[in-house]
Amino acid sequence: MVRKEPPSLLQHPEAQALLDDATVTAAAVRHCQEHLTQFLQRYLPLFYREEQRELATVVIQGRLSGLKRKTCEPIAYRAGRPRKPVQHFVGAGAWDDEAVMAELRSHVALELGDPEGIIICDGSGFPKKGSASCGVARQWCGRLGKVDNCQVGVFLAYAAKGGHGPLDRRLYLTEDWAADRKRRKQTHVPKEVVFAEKWRIALDLLDRSGPQVPHGWVTGDDEFGRATEFRAQLRHRHERYVLDVPANTLVRELAPGPVGRKPSFERAEAWAARQPAGRWKTLTLRGGDKGPRKVRALARRVQTKDEDGCVGPSETLVVIRSLGAEARTWYAVSNARRQERLAVLAGVQGERHRVEEVLQEGKGEVGLGHYEVRSWVGWHHHMTLALLALWFLALERRQLGKKNPGVDGATVAGGVQPVAASAAAECG
Repeated sequence: MVRKEPPSLLQHPEAQALLDDATVTAAAVRHCQEHLTQFLQRYLPLFYREEQRELATVVIQGRLSGLKRKTCEPIAYRAGRPRKPVQHFVGAGAWDDEAVMAELRSHVALELGDPEGIIICDGSGFPKKGSASCGVARQWCGRLGKVDNCQVGVFLAYAAKGGHGPLDRRLYLTEDWAADRKRRKQTHVPKEVVFAEKWRIALDLLDRSGPQVPHGWVTGDDEFGRATEFRAQLRHRHERYVLDVPANTLVRELAPGPVGRKPSFERAEAWAARQPAGRWKTLTLRGGDKGPRKVRALARRVQTKDEDGCVGPSETLVVIRSLGAEARTWYAVSNARRQERLAVLAGVQGERHRVEEVLQEGKGEVGLGHYEVRSWVGWHHHMTLALLALWFLALERRQLGKKNPGVDGATVAGGVQPVAASAAAECG
C-alpha cells in the first residue's frame, strides 16, 4: 500500500498569499542601489573630506550586505580595501557624528512626523569581553537577562502612524567608570561627560530630539517610569507621558474611602487584582508583525510616592492585561488629562515595544552589536553609521512593503526573510 504524503504547508492558500506578498522583484532589487545612492546624498556632505565620504559609503553598504559579521575588517575586505583606514574612520575619524544624527532626526521628522507621534526611551546592553572598552562593566544586560560584562547605551526611537525609526543614542557610564581618570583618558571620554543615570541621559537626548521631531507623547519601560524625578522633569517640560512602572509601585486611588477618609497606599498589582470585572474594558490595539491584539484595560486617577516617601501629584494609573494562554500584565502611569480616553493611553503604552523592534532589527540586520571599537568616539561613530543603515532599511520597508503594510517579514521555507533586508542585502 502506497502511503499518501500530507499536503505541504506551503501549498496552503494563506501560505501562498504570504509568499506572494513577500516576493521581492528583480526590478525592486535593481532600484535598491539607486535608492541607497539617493539616500546617502542627504548625509555625505556632513563628512568633510572625499575619503571620509567614500569610507562612509563603504561602511554603510557593508552593514546592509549579507556579511555574517559586520565589523570593520570584513566590511573592508568585502569592498577590496585595506582594513586600517576603515577601522580608523569608524574608531577615531575626525567627523561629526552628532551632525549626522541631527540630520537623521530631521529626516525621520520629514518622513514620519506626526503631532501625536511617540518618542520612546530604552536602554540596551551589548555583551563585551575584557575591560578595555569605554563603559564596559558588570551591569544588567537585557540581551543576556542577567548581570554580566557589557556596555549599555540609552536610545530614543520614534513611532507614528507611518512607521518607526531610530532617533538618538548615548553610551552610559557607571558611576565608578565615570570617576576613573585613567580609563577615561585611555578611551578619550570628553571632560564634560560626567556620571548620569539613564533617565537623565534620556532627558538630555529628549531635549535635543524633541524640538526636531513632532510628537505628542513620551513613553518607556519601568526603568524610566519608576524614576519619579524623570516624570517630574517631563511634566516641567510640558511633555505628556505614559511610562511603565513596576507592579509593586505604591498607589492610592483618588476616591474617598469610608467616612470620607482617603484610601491607603497599596501595591499597584494588589489594587488591580481587586477591581471588579465591570471596570475592565476590552480594547483592540495596533499590533506588530502579528497584527492587531486584544487586551483588557482599566485606568484610575491615583497618587504615588517618590523615592523619599513624599506623595506626588495626581496621575492616571493604566493597567493592561493581554488575552490568551500566556497572559501578561503591564502597569503604567500618565500625566495626561483626566478626560483622555483609555484606548489612547493603552495605545501609547502599546507602542513602547517599537524601540525594542528598532534595536532588534539593528542587531539582526545591520550589525548594531558588531563592533570592536574601544573609545567613546568609536562607540558613537559606530552607532551612528549603524542607525543610519537601519533608517535606510526602514525607508525601504515602506517602499517594498506597501502590498502588506505593517508586516516586517514574511515566512518562507527555512525561516523568516525580512522583506526590506532581502533587497537591501543586494545594495552593496
